[in-house]
Amino acid sequence: MLINKFATDAKTLNSLALAYMGDAVYELYVRRHLLEKGHVKPHLLQKSSIEFVSAKAQNYIIHSFLEEGFLTSEEEAVVRRGRNAKSNSVPKNTDVQTYRYSTAFEALIGYLYLKQDFERLEQVVERALLKAEQRKEDKNGK
Repeated sequence: MLINKFATDAKTLNSLALAYMGDAVYELYVRRHLLEKGHVKPHLLQKSSIEFVSAKAQNYIIHSFLEEGFLTSEEEAVVRRGRNAKSNSVPKNTDVQTYRYSTAFEALIGYLYLKQDFERLEQVVERALLKAEQRKEDKNGK
């Protein structure tokens, strides 16, 4: 299987490549989460997904993980690599620091996926979804 080749390469793969994969993997989890919550209208799905996948949301999630000591030292190293990765572009809706931490979060997700540590990936994503939900409630004053 092709994915097995990447299990050994996850530690050496470029951080932006990890983030590229992590973005896709996390998006899939978010979409499933929203469908499970009963969101089925395409417009609402897209609008709801932003609460989870925006750079600001991912920045919040990764900072929460770091503050709580939720990540292993190996995962923290991946986050640092992702944060320090040099990208030639920054979205216009966010600042550079937020974007870098968002990239770090995506790199972590990509790393766990390519490493095939699916149990830990599920733990991280489950907690990330919970953090995003909490952030949304805090923003809305609930």
